[in-house]
Amino acid sequence: MTTTLKSKLQEDLNAAIKAQDKLRSSTLRLTLSAITNQEVAGKEKRELSDDEVLKVITKEAKKRREAADAFAQGGRPESAAQETAEGEILAEYLPKQLGDEELTAIVTQAVEEARTSGAEGPRAMGAVMKIVNPKVAGLAEGGRVAAVVKKLLAG
Repeated sequence: MTTTLKSKLQEDLNAAIKAQDKLRSSTLRLTLSAITNQEVAGKEKRELSDDEVLKVITKEAKKRREAADAFAQGGRPESAAQETAEGEILAEYLPKQLGDEELTAIVTQAVEEARTSGAEGPRAMGAVMKIVNPKVAGLAEGGRVAAVVKKLLAG
């Protein structure tokens, strides 16, 4: 029987509780509650697929990164370190992110595709993003992708 990502999170939470790993257990608890909130949102309760669970984990990891940045800028390094540590725990459950070279190669190919269909310059951003997003979904953050697209379209 294949284990779902949600059940893996639950198993890891149980192991963290037994090991008395407070950071890991609190991070996984918050993530599982975010998944449950997503499952009961809407008109009826449903079970999330692994892809949907991955999206929730990605969103939670992004929240941790943004909070760490805010705490660092606000002069609260201990809180920033806590958020960073939580983000690293969540990153273990996410697919490996694309490197800069890989991302640039995918975007370059998409820019060429957009140009063959007549889209040129900065106005082609939407067309290029439409081509790139399905290829890099879950493998690169949207802000990073948009920055590379802008750079290639401008240059």
